[in-house]
Amino acid sequence: MKKRTAATRGKPARKPGKSAARQRLVPTGEATIGPFFPPRYVDAGANDLTQFDDHKAAGEVIEIFGVVRQEDGAPLDNLVVEIWQADAKGIYRHPADPRHREADSRFFGWGRAATDREGRYAFRTIRPGAPRGRARHINVMVMFSGLMRILKTTMFFTGEGANEADPVCKAVPKARRHLLVAREEAHGRYRFDLKLRGEHETPFFDD
Repeated sequence: MKKRTAATRGKPARKPGKSAARQRLVPTGEATIGPFFPPRYVDAGANDLTQFDDHKAAGEVIEIFGVVRQEDGAPLDNLVVEIWQADAKGIYRHPADPRHREADSRFFGWGRAATDREGRYAFRTIRPGAPRGRARHINVMVMFSGLMRILKTTMFFTGEGANEADPVCKAVPKARRHLLVAREEAHGRYRFDLKLRGEHETPFFDD
């Protein structure tokens, strides 16, 4: 048995050095962006723009729905889709719109939805009027864990003569403009699928 000396008697045991502690650490996976969106991130009813503060908005009620897919065609679950649009008169409820004081006070103009396991999302909203100098449209934003930035695009309505003259639509090569146009599957029901990458990728804009 080793004899204790005055030098060691009562001396506390040495703590492991930093290098020893590092050796015991288990590396964890590295995430590009996060955290994942919890289901409560999207409040119940946030995808219904047809009423605000229990008051119904003016205009024709329409439905917008679609599927969001990744490059290999697989649907994306728990992806957040937001929309921002003008009211039935084509006025945004925002100070940047010179006519914002004339906007429908019963229409908030913004909504949020989350995709389900099959990548499906849906909104109830009002058919927007055409803002000055623009075709009628709905702005769409996509947020998902793993994306380096918010993806922004614009949805146009089929059969609108003003689409081709719209400055945003014209910014996209003609062969790809159809990817910005929602398909009317029934009266007032518009399908707008989104593909984040690959063949038939939805055109997204920097701003």
